[in-house]
Amino acid sequence: MNAYVGVATSNVIERYADVGSPWWWWAFVSLGIIAFLGYRDIELSAKVLGAVLVLESLLLLVMDFGILGHGGAHGLTAEPLSPSIAGNGSLGLGVMFAIFGFIGFEATAVFRNEAKDPDVTVPRATYVAILVIGVFYSFTVWAIVVGVGVDAVTVAAKADPEGLVLTLARSYVGSVWTDVMQVLLITSQFACVLAFHNVVTRYQFALSRARALPAPLGVVHPRHRAPSSSSAVASAVASVTTLVVVALDLDPIGGICTWFSGAATLGVVLLMAATSLAVIGYFRRAGEQQSVWRTVVAPSVAFLGLACVVYLMVANFPLLVGTTEGAWVIGGFVALSAVVGAVQALVLRARRPAVYERF
Repeated sequence: MNAYVGVATSNVIERYADVGSPWWWWAFVSLGIIAFLGYRDIELSAKVLGAVLVLESLLLLVMDFGILGHGGAHGLTAEPLSPSIAGNGSLGLGVMFAIFGFIGFEATAVFRNEAKDPDVTVPRATYVAILVIGVFYSFTVWAIVVGVGVDAVTVAAKADPEGLVLTLARSYVGSVWTDVMQVLLITSQFACVLAFHNVVTRYQFALSRARALPAPLGVVHPRHRAPSSSSAVASAVASVTTLVVVALDLDPIGGICTWFSGAATLGVVLLMAATSLAVIGYFRRAGEQQSVWRTVVAPSVAFLGLACVVYLMVANFPLLVGTTEGAWVIGGFVALSAVVGAVQALVLRARRPAVYERF
């Protein structure tokens, strides 16, 4: 994602200032700002993310209502919402990117240590996030399809996948609005990277507190009251990774961003599926008095649905990566990480059973 920030920033500066600059320079600038925000308390990052989110949402909503006001390309229609067209094109890739658009909603749980009333605010924030994201994405995608035209949207998306939305905004809202949207494209990607950074930081922090990772990662900054040490480590890893990409002269978008976003999506869906099974096993062993819906039915339905998604993603993974060999390599890393995690858990259970039980 940070590579995308670098490329987008470089393109915007070249377009409006006529100054060429390497993408990686701006990627490192982005990493520096993220390192600063991540090192401090979560409230500062939340304010930055909140401001960017509001601006992005307003810009897209203005475009959406502009399309509606003009009646779209050939009139407003509910055809894009018809279940009969779900099988058109590559369903697996569509599902993969749809899931990728939702990744992050589950991260509310890792911020419970910094919430005032986590038992209330964390579930509420999770459900609100799913509802708002689902409605907003559905409305915007429907408006885009109607704006281009149901029969023409596939061809248009293939011809100009990066500029499709900007072209729509220029046609229905105006060139000035398009320029603002192009700048906010950078801030939106920056917000994604900052959010991922904060989540990774707190996962490391939680694992350190559970004694599964080195103790320094679980240190809280005395003034910022944030896991600053964990944030510094995450920033260092991201910087080294970017250096490797630059040194190997890899494609920052077609290679790194696309491949690893697909790998991350597959990994998260696999984790969610495994968690659904773990919920059933946990309540069966714990013997807690909970409803059958919460302990068996809901997690079982979730597992079956996620298993179907995993099948679709794996079957279409070569289309995303570009080659079958590349899909095996990227998918192999996902599988390897699962094996490493399982081995670590077994070693932990054998050598430090008290720590294992704390999980």
